[in-house]
Amino acid sequence: MITLAVDTSVTTTSVALLEDKDIRAELFVNTGRNHAEVLLPAIERLLASVGIGKAQIDLFAVTVGPGSFTGLRVGTSTVKGLAFVLQKPVVGVCTLDALVLNVAHADARVTICPMVDAGREEVYTALYLFSGPDTYKKTLQECVVHPDEFLGAVSGEVVFLGSGAERHRKFIGDMMPDRSFFVPSRFNQVRAAAIGIVGRKKFCDGDVSDMITLVPEYLRTSYAASSD
Repeated sequence: MITLAVDTSVTTTSVALLEDKDIRAELFVNTGRNHAEVLLPAIERLLASVGIGKAQIDLFAVTVGPGSFTGLRVGTSTVKGLAFVLQKPVVGVCTLDALVLNVAHADARVTICPMVDAGREEVYTALYLFSGPDTYKKTLQECVVHPDEFLGAVSGEVVFLGSGAERHRKFIGDMMPDRSFFVPSRFNQVRAAAIGIVGRKKFCDGDVSDMITLVPEYLRTSYAASSD
């Protein structure tokens, strides 16, 4: 199965091509240009690099949020358009479900907390426990909060990652001085390859999105028209 995965949930653009569970190619763009300019050329370049045509794609996977309002719209609309033309299935993936995979192996007793910067001193976040290779159990559903609104209730050691963790690292460290741990900065970005891994698993489990009704999940919908 050939899976094309797309992430435009944050300031970067990432696309990846997977053949079954193997990552064939991945392209990560962090140029400051907007997603609408970057995404389609990135897809074309990625496919050309491995000699695969669009018609050979079996599955599309795309982040549906939480994240950048504009970025999510660009990503989902582009993928839905390609999937419609090619008549191929689409799977929507939670940004945090993919970001947590940057922690490849973890003690099952240690909480993993991916955070995406949401602006206004808030983060999009959720809590996970490692349960197997590329598998995490979500113990707190995704939400948008200021870190101090929920960290006081989190017990034990916690590994933080993502743009939100980078931004609030000092605050988190001061609040949890002996229990907070942070990944190296290179693991804070959302990767399309992880979107593909999660998306393929969802597809194999029968969890396929409706191409017509698939829309971004903003969490903070009241700001969707006015802010990113």
